[in-house]
Amino acid sequence: MMQPARIKQTTWDLAQLSEGDNDPGFEEKRRTIEQKSREFIQKWKDRPDYLENLEVLKEALDEYEDWARCYAEGGDEGYYFWLRTQQDQNSPDLKARFNKIEEFSRRIQNDMQFFPLRIAKIPEEKQKQLLAYGGLKEYRHFLERLFAESKYLLSEPEEKIMNLKASTSYSNWVRMTSGFLAKEEGPVIMEDGSKAVKNFSEIVSLLNSRDKRVRDSAAKTFNAMLGKYAEVAEAEMNSVLANKKVDDELRRVPRPDLMRHINDDIGSDIVDTMLSSVSGRFDIPARFYKLKAGLMGVKKLKYHERNVEYGNISDKYSYTVSVRLIEKVFRNLDSEFFKILSGFVENGQIDAYPAKGKGSGAFCAHHLISQPTYILLNHTDRLNDVLTLAHELGHGINNELIRKKQNALNFGTPTSTAEVASTFMEDFVLQEILRKADDETKLAIMVKKLSDDVSTIFRQVACYRFEQELHQEFRTQGYLSKEAIGGLFRKHMASYMGEFVEQSAGSENWWVYWSHIRYFFYVYSYAGGLLISKSLQNSVKEDPLFIDKVKEFLEAGLSDSPKTIFQRLDVDIADKGFWNKGLNEIDVLLQKTERLARQLGKIK
Repeated sequence: MMQPARIKQTTWDLAQLSEGDNDPGFEEKRRTIEQKSREFIQKWKDRPDYLENLEVLKEALDEYEDWARCYAEGGDEGYYFWLRTQQDQNSPDLKARFNKIEEFSRRIQNDMQFFPLRIAKIPEEKQKQLLAYGGLKEYRHFLERLFAESKYLLSEPEEKIMNLKASTSYSNWVRMTSGFLAKEEGPVIMEDGSKAVKNFSEIVSLLNSRDKRVRDSAAKTFNAMLGKYAEVAEAEMNSVLANKKVDDELRRVPRPDLMRHINDDIGSDIVDTMLSSVSGRFDIPARFYKLKAGLMGVKKLKYHERNVEYGNISDKYSYTVSVRLIEKVFRNLDSEFFKILSGFVENGQIDAYPAKGKGSGAFCAHHLISQPTYILLNHTDRLNDVLTLAHELGHGINNELIRKKQNALNFGTPTSTAEVASTFMEDFVLQEILRKADDETKLAIMVKKLSDDVSTIFRQVACYRFEQELHQEFRTQGYLSKEAIGGLFRKHMASYMGEFVEQSAGSENWWVYWSHIRYFFYVYSYAGGLLISKSLQNSVKEDPLFIDKVKEFLEAGLSDSPKTIFQRLDVDIADKGFWNKGLNEIDVLLQKTERLARQLGKIK
């Protein structure tokens, strides 16, 4: 009998990485990273033989894999201080410490960069020979990815410059805006009529309060915060758009999102097919918002009310209750899922509750294959928090299964399929909650599920379309005002919301805090991931033993392209019919929800 996890703490235990912010061991670890990196550089920098001799290339790749396993990206110090800046975004000291190790790491990375760059530049006729060599089988797809990128790579000195300017031209700008917002606090009217001062992440959560006074008050404060920093975000956004334009021009990239697709190991044609399929079904979210407006007794929903919970989902899900519920679901799916969850909980790898200065939202972080996974939450005992925990645990399970099966060069998941594991786990947890619900609660949960699917699929595709036009307009105009950016944003949000969501005053600034658009063309993966995971879920429901096939995908990491991996599972992500099949499932759920709402007399 598998025992429930012992919840000993609800903040991160970073002892596996460091003794603390002032750990004297950091200096020794830096020296080791420097030494191991220099040993590799000195051995291979001036040797051309690994580019010609297959056995020598195998030796070099083995040593490079060992470096990537333990010494890349600033090692433990780099990971530790990045995590600490997420716990306290307002600490200048933590920012300074992270910047220093990031600078150190970037210098090492630049010096090591000759190795993958030179392999990528191997002549095409030689590439086929390398890929066919059995001795390089474990590195085959790593090599394929390098060869795919080679067309757009610059010379070694130029690539070093590109890396060195990344902080000043990109990441510092992005951290500036998010850091300003993280410091903000403002008044919110609470359910009892009292006023309370809440931090930014708490206010984001209160936007979805079931109490109209609370959510309207939170929206007023939230919009004021975004308006306060809209000019700052304008400068930031234009700077990062200009940097992206320069990068693309230097690399001679024909479309702004192409490098994202190459990095994500997916064809632009597949992404375009998915975008077209989803955009062609914007009638689904428009019908959903019509239903939700009717259920809430209003002609139109205010912009910030789109995701407000409908009905009686009043149960509180404490962190402990959430863990126990998810444990049950994971145990039924696969015992290994349960064991991984227990390890995260018992080893202090989950930071659960909101705190001043802490990053908003949630994430699951991994760094090197030799380091632990960490999950950040802002748990406030709501149903959505249970699903968020399940979602991030899906990412975490994905990480751990890859860690078990793959080498360091195959450790990770391409963005194109990064959301499959997370939405797979999240949906099974929601189905467990739904299974025990009465009709009134079932209706509320079905509306909640549709709201999440609309946000994950249709909203993200609308955002991707916004990004596409944003880059296009910037490259045409040369500079975009906050009003111009807001106009484009509002246009694309309205395109999927339809006529039953009001484009309320202040909504034009919601791009200011939407961090995903700073990563450039990332959000398509949410839509694609959920639609793919729906197919996997159905297969497991039809045959529980199919979970072994799902685990094959979760273990694969970067060892093959997503298209090939899913072909082995009989899923063709290049087929438009596949995407429409997933969209039809959402349509069916919407029809069932509409029927139940009529049966219960909630709508006419």
